[in-house]
Amino acid sequence: MNHLSKLFCFTILIICVFKVNAQQQILEKPNIIFILADDLGWGDVGFNGQTKIKTPNIDKLAKEGIVFNNFYAGSTVCGPSRASLLTGMHTGHSTVRGNPRWTASGKPVDIKDEDITIAEELKKAGYRTGIIGKWGLAENLDKGKPNNQGFDYFYGFNKHLPAHHYYPDSIWENNKKVIIDGNNWKLKKKHYVQDLFTQKAKEFVDNNKEKPFFLYLAYTTPHFELTVPEDSKKQYLNKEWPLREMKPRHYLHDKNGHVTYAAMISRLDEHVGELMVQLKRLNIDKNTLVIFTSDNGHEYDNLNKEFFNSNGPYRGRKRDLYEGGVKVPFVAKWPNIIKPSKQSNHISAFWDVLPTLCEIADIKPTTKADGISFLPSLKGSKSKQDSHEYLYWEFNESKGPIQAIRCGKWKALKYYNKPIELYNLKKDKEETNNIAIKYPSKISKFKDLFITARTDNPEFPLVKKRR
Repeated sequence: MNHLSKLFCFTILIICVFKVNAQQQILEKPNIIFILADDLGWGDVGFNGQTKIKTPNIDKLAKEGIVFNNFYAGSTVCGPSRASLLTGMHTGHSTVRGNPRWTASGKPVDIKDEDITIAEELKKAGYRTGIIGKWGLAENLDKGKPNNQGFDYFYGFNKHLPAHHYYPDSIWENNKKVIIDGNNWKLKKKHYVQDLFTQKAKEFVDNNKEKPFFLYLAYTTPHFELTVPEDSKKQYLNKEWPLREMKPRHYLHDKNGHVTYAAMISRLDEHVGELMVQLKRLNIDKNTLVIFTSDNGHEYDNLNKEFFNSNGPYRGRKRDLYEGGVKVPFVAKWPNIIKPSKQSNHISAFWDVLPTLCEIADIKPTTKADGISFLPSLKGSKSKQDSHEYLYWEFNESKGPIQAIRCGKWKALKYYNKPIELYNLKKDKEETNNIAIKYPSKISKFKDLFITARTDNPEFPLVKKRR
């Protein structure tokens, strides 16, 4: 073999080594599954004290992973909460700050082309990306659609209203609207859409098991309408619970509210269990980070005497900025990285997810997000974990405008044309004792923060709205 031939062979060998090493690095990146429930209260899961509703699979995630005790949604309703999750911006800076009909113009606002999503970031690191379930950020069916926002695969609802029914006649698969054979949303038959989401999620995992993937699995359970197949209700029919009769209007509720609500959550829990079994069967469970949380507080348990105690010890629910409206259950499992049966009191929120997943994927976020990576807390390190100066929310539907800020143990709320409320969450997690009058200097600081924490958005001004 002459000198040139040897040089050529050596060059080919070096290229192959580099290629193998690059492929190995891609394979070593963890798969990421982010499971999002819809309107599931902090207290609706067993690991947060729920006693009536059975959630053994979600509780198992908590036992095998870490629970965050101070984790917050992006908003107190789904649209802005999901936008915050996906773009790493809180509602003082994000493009979408309210649900579709609550804009100044009356026209829905979607996330923009220039918004950089988690999926777009992770694709830079070689991830295959999928969203299955409720997207709700493409009301105009334009640039906001998932396939235009970094997702390779989409199966679910682009808009909010179709997601209100569990037996839809049609669904979106990528950029095509497909008919669901035999379904009738008015008669509530044939295929329960949550079952279809689970089926598609398992297919996505199976199709992408050889490479790192990011799956955003956004169930619509237990959002209204309250309905579920009868087999899920059986375990609750003999409980002798009082009947809360639900009357169908826009939402075609099943009659027995308590039984249906519990059964919906338990069916969601079963779906989570199915996915965990599949990960183990495919032998990829050890290299998969699974996160489970909810998009905001509960709506169902809105009773004078709460039946399920869905918000736990906290005040408020969906559409409130008290703890019960924005504090959500959070558990993460990542074998060999997250030690089992751990808890963290680190204060974090949806806008932290993007920088966290970027750090896991060993990339830097494209734009400066409002979030801070909580990867050190996932790994159990307090000393290496950066903290927020504050968390900020704003919300403007019929109760609004409302703003809220959490600074460490202090929480301030500002209603339109009303004095600022102040709570010490360390002593008063229920937010029952407004101590604003005792701390004028803190009120002055919060007053300034309510102004500087946000930028103006013409579609979401902080003015009184009525619809």
